[in-house]
Amino acid sequence: MEMTRGFTVPQPVRLTVSDFEVLHHAGALVDHHHAQLIEGTIVAMSPQARRHAFAKNELTYRLRRALEAAGSPLTALSEVTVSIPPYSAPEPDLVLTDAPQGEGYVPVDSVALIAEVADSTVRYDLDAKQRLYGTAGIPEYWVLDLPARTLHRFCSPVSNGYERHDILPLTGPLDSATLTLTIDGTGIV
Repeated sequence: MEMTRGFTVPQPVRLTVSDFEVLHHAGALVDHHHAQLIEGTIVAMSPQARRHAFAKNELTYRLRRALEAAGSPLTALSEVTVSIPPYSAPEPDLVLTDAPQGEGYVPVDSVALIAEVADSTVRYDLDAKQRLYGTAGIPEYWVLDLPARTLHRFCSPVSNGYERHDILPLTGPLDSATLTLTIDGTGIV
């Protein structure tokens, strides 16, 4: 007699932002200095080389100065975790938020703009991260594309990313599409 057996395929467990926070506070991620939660999966981030670090610091500095000059209530924070419940807690290179202080991760509804500086991660930042941030309703997303020396500016979030995508050269003024904010892109890379 032949028996037909069904095969059960093991299913991965998706972690929630709360699960990730517990692991973080328990020290379970200590060997992964820059770990982030993307759609329920812990993702280790690439180490930062000098070019990436320089561009990130320049972008942060220029945005801070522009925010101060405009009298904006927003603050530029580097490498801070943003809570996008239920399954994501990314750590972008730069966040503009109106809630810079407090306990826990930066709440997604306080974020006006996220920027990623991309060298080896350009494809990932333009694809998966763009969908994640747009779907979460973040008004504006920038990808500083180091190899191409351009800024990808996304705005008008929709259910699968962003409706609008502009590519700007890093050779002059860079305007925010959603904020009264302009910085000089010259010399960032």
